[in-house]
Amino acid sequence: MSQTTFSFEIFPPNKESAAEKLTETLDELVGLSPDFISVTCTNKNDDLARLTVKLAGYVKNRLNVPSIAHLPAAYLDKQQVSEILNELETLGVTNLLALRGDRLKGRKPRDDFRHASDLIEYVHENFPDFHISAACYPEIHPESNSRVDDIKHLKYKTDQGVDSLITQMFFDNESFYRFRECCELADINTPIVAGIMPIVKRKQALRILKTSSATLPKKFTAILNKYQDDPESLKAAGLAYAIDQIVDLVTQGVAGIHLYTMNDAETAKYIWQATRSLFENGRKVHQV
Repeated sequence: MSQTTFSFEIFPPNKESAAEKLTETLDELVGLSPDFISVTCTNKNDDLARLTVKLAGYVKNRLNVPSIAHLPAAYLDKQQVSEILNELETLGVTNLLALRGDRLKGRKPRDDFRHASDLIEYVHENFPDFHISAACYPEIHPESNSRVDDIKHLKYKTDQGVDSLITQMFFDNESFYRFRECCELADINTPIVAGIMPIVKRKQALRILKTSSATLPKKFTAILNKYQDDPESLKAAGLAYAIDQIVDLVTQGVAGIHLYTMNDAETAKYIWQATRSLFENGRKVHQV
């Protein structure tokens, strides 16, 4: 990736009405000429892998935008993974975000892919045409004991055949810069794409705090407190905060910005319009 990329994450719909809405959202996102669109998948629903494959194929073949299919493999065996990868190859989708995925209460993981590194190694050796992305955590993986431990495991993971890294959402750029410096010291030279989540609702922020390892800095907490009873002002401040993050990251030479859209085209368009000049100067679209 020679220029800073700009991309989106979407998630498969769980209802027919949501599917129609997502089609409209994608039409609007494609108009922004993203470098790629990633399609999420979780371990919580066995049908999601099928939906992710289908949607990734739609983005690639109907919308002519490179797509990345998320693949969490903790509850899959090698045969199931091979079937998914063969189907993706048939669709021309050869970009993969290789994940272990969340461990589910009351459900025992399979033995084939206990860690994302197991999946990365398997794909790298058996499906060499795939471009493999992996997840990373600027604020340390929630299961790691320390930053040193986290970087050690990330180094091992990238050495199995990772082509690029995409971060979990973060709200403090200094955390990202410290993480990037640690990666450089550990000789992790893989491009790191920054995952940015615009916070436009207080409930959204509280949910993130409960379900992810990301933390909200004092600067953003002050925004939530000041505008908790003023949704319009909170939305405006949340968008401004995300834009400020992006401007700073691009200025500091980040490899890419990956916007977690929550299937909201309006938010994505607003941010793109505010930052597009940062990406369009010498930008080559569709580089993944």
